Amino acid sequence: MTTQSLPRHPKAGTTWLKALAFTVANRGRYTFADHPLLTRIPQDVVPFLEIHPGGLDYVDKMPSPRLISTHCPFSVLPPGISSSGCRIVYLCREPKDTFVSRWHFERSICKADPIGINDAFNLFYEGCTPYGPFWNHNLGYWKESLTRPKEVMFLRYEDIVSDPLKVVRELASFLGVPFTEDEDEGGVVDQVVRFCSIESLRNLDVNKTGGIEHAASNVIIDHSSFFRKGKVGDWVNHMGKDMAEKLDRLVEDKFKGSGLEI
Repeated sequence: MTTQSLPRHPKAGTTWLKALAFTVANRGRYTFADHPLLTRIPQDVVPFLEIHPGGLDYVDKMPSPRLISTHCPFSVLPPGISSSGCRIVYLCREPKDTFVSRWHFERSICKADPIGINDAFNLFYEGCTPYGPFWNHNLGYWKESLTRPKEVMFLRYEDIVSDPLKVVRELASFLGVPFTEDEDEGGVVDQVVRFCSIESLRNLDVNKTGGIEHAASNVIIDHSSFFRKGKVGDWVNHMGKDMAEKLDRLVEDKFKGSGLEI
């Protein structure tokens, strides 16, 4: 029984990666006509490790291939995931787009008292986010991917946008379920990409209505809030030049000497 973990910093492409990984790993189990993603949101088919009400016991009961998701930094992953042979696919995103996406998401949750972009930026810049500073989160998985490339795959959101077919093929191979020659010639890779595109997911009824209720915080997250734009470079429509340059300088300094460029 195999377990795959899909970590990323919040708002780096969580929903898209879940849909792609689930569809790739389970393509022999479902057709596109009866696929679970037609009636269930990606957050449901690939559960979050840290917020599942049943604790970690549910992981052992999941059918293979087991896919779980997390926003946790690598340093706090349970040993059963970080060092057990579990394959880890990490997704990073350009920091300015990550920040803007997170800001919109938080405003959609806290409609009664939405945070302004300046206050949100100051918190992000200082590393005050629920899962730790953006730069530490990225660097933790980046360094692990250099040490264990066969077990930790480091993906960039922008690469999926620019060449989804290539990335999906690489993802399938990494997960141990490479596309066959017949699948490739039959257009299966293209079907996966189209089926899991942001546009396709956004237009499904299940993703346009309803929401996820967090009883402990009395917060309801609309399903539609997980599908905004997904565009590369959308930050220019929300951030001023000074703010953008300030964040660029910070990230450049934090990543210096690591070899990581995003």
